[in-house]
Amino acid sequence: MNVPAKTPKIIKLLGKGLRFTVQTTEPVVYLTFDDGPIPGLTPWILDQLDVFGASATFFMVGENAGRNPDLVAEILDRGHQIGNHTHNHRNGFKTKLKDYLDNVALCAEELKPFLTDKSPLLFRPPYGRILPRQIYNLRKRGYQIILWDVLSKDYDTSLEPETVVRNVLDNVNPGSIIVMHDNIKAEKNVKAALPEILLGLKSMGYRMEVLG
Repeated sequence: MNVPAKTPKIIKLLGKGLRFTVQTTEPVVYLTFDDGPIPGLTPWILDQLDVFGASATFFMVGENAGRNPDLVAEILDRGHQIGNHTHNHRNGFKTKLKDYLDNVALCAEELKPFLTDKSPLLFRPPYGRILPRQIYNLRKRGYQIILWDVLSKDYDTSLEPETVVRNVLDNVNPGSIIVMHDNIKAEKNVKAALPEILLGLKSMGYRMEVLG
């Protein structure tokens, strides 16, 4: 399925209980990275964010967080935010309610040592696939369910990095939530595209801040 880089307005209207953008007129956007943290790529991303004075939110797979607690701590120490992306990248359309909630809870256990009472509870469903009952139950548990306004498609190995850059820079607006990935599949595109994206956003006058 060819997923658009810019989330259509009709999807946003139908996505009750989901957050696609942040309502603001300020020149600010919200970079997010899904699926990590992983050695090598995640620290490289953190260094790039530092170069451009950018902050980001990392939606973590619980298994990866459990394998790399030092990276979870480093992300927070360097001024970024973390969120839940299920324990092992569950597709909400293919998972029973109890199993889905249990999987989110497993990820939450991995992240719990790094969170405080003031930390926002952020959740992003893998693939953006989540059912109404899953939304209802997660919101009851206090989660903000974060989707996106702009999809970089960095995971698509058939795309050139230049296309990934344009997917972001041609589609951002104030308040846009942008999706990138810190996983092995996306690594080549991320390493080529991220510096150009950060430079482009800066040149357009945008600040890059964490979700909260």
